[in-house]
Amino acid sequence: MSHPQAERFREQARGCRNLGSRMYDGLLRRLADDLDAGGPSVAVLSGHEHDPGPSGLALRLLGSVHRLVLERRAGALAAFYPTVGGTWDPEHGWPVFRELLAEQPEAVREWLDRPPQTNDVGRSAALMTGLLEAGRRRPLPVRLFEIGSSGGLNLLVDRFRYVGKGGALGPDDAPVVLDPAWAGAPPPGVVPRVVERLGSDVMPIDVRSTEGRLALTAYVWPDQVARFERLRGAFRIASGTAYDVRRQAAGDFVDALTLQAGTTTVLWHSVLWQYVAVEERARILARLDELGAAADEDSPLLHLFAEPTRRTPDSPHEFLVCAHSWPGGGRRRILGTMAPHGLPVTVE
Repeated sequence: MSHPQAERFREQARGCRNLGSRMYDGLLRRLADDLDAGGPSVAVLSGHEHDPGPSGLALRLLGSVHRLVLERRAGALAAFYPTVGGTWDPEHGWPVFRELLAEQPEAVREWLDRPPQTNDVGRSAALMTGLLEAGRRRPLPVRLFEIGSSGGLNLLVDRFRYVGKGGALGPDDAPVVLDPAWAGAPPPGVVPRVVERLGSDVMPIDVRSTEGRLALTAYVWPDQVARFERLRGAFRIASGTAYDVRRQAAGDFVDALTLQAGTTTVLWHSVLWQYVAVEERARILARLDELGAAADEDSPLLHLFAEPTRRTPDSPHEFLVCAHSWPGGGRRRILGTMAPHGLPVTVE
């Protein structure tokens, strides 16, 4: 008899494969088979048999195991994890992974009630695309606000270096280099001066703490080492940059936004909208319209986002990079498309 979560694990495996993780593709397919066979994964997932698909149970399980590897609590499994210097081998790695589930089920279960936390700084390429476009229209300092901010690393957007064909933007010595940030040449413009950085999240991560850094690192897919290195670089920048992420729902956070003369107020989010209730989305958009009605050339408002979005009601979902700006009525402009983890952005 098929386990209730087995097919969801296979679906997530296909997603990981499409996003370039052969390691997680193979592990999740084997985990699905192990669930159907009544293996040790069944006991690990006891009580989670009917968790809904959007809860990301498969990624929660893999993140919990990765955390044990990073904490040096996974024994021989570390030899197969590239993030600690190992090499993934699907034939030899799976038996060791399965043995960990059998020997330490409670340790693996410790993080199963936590939602996956991702703060992929690659998505800052989409944010920078919007900021450059806004700066060409109105060259003002930026007040940057983010909902679904996690650890707030995208609030450091101006501290990263962005490389495109034939050019680059940002500090030469930046610990984070996004390459290629764009599929072609960098968009024209100057990196803006960010004068305020504030985020919100219902479960914020403090990246200045060991626990916070561990949480974000554990949810990076271990065979995607470039993402891991970008995250480590962003931690270094965060340690020396003033910003804050509040424990606050997105609707409450946006309700408190105000405009400020002489600056562009930017609200940004990425791969968040699907997790926000319909009523809260409507509330956020209504508040932005209200703020937009008060915006002028000296205190403009910009809503930037990179979300799975349809161009038309009948179009497939794409990761569109979009802008709504005021004054000007808040009409949506499609600036480009991004890869799911951010890089590269294709400017339109």
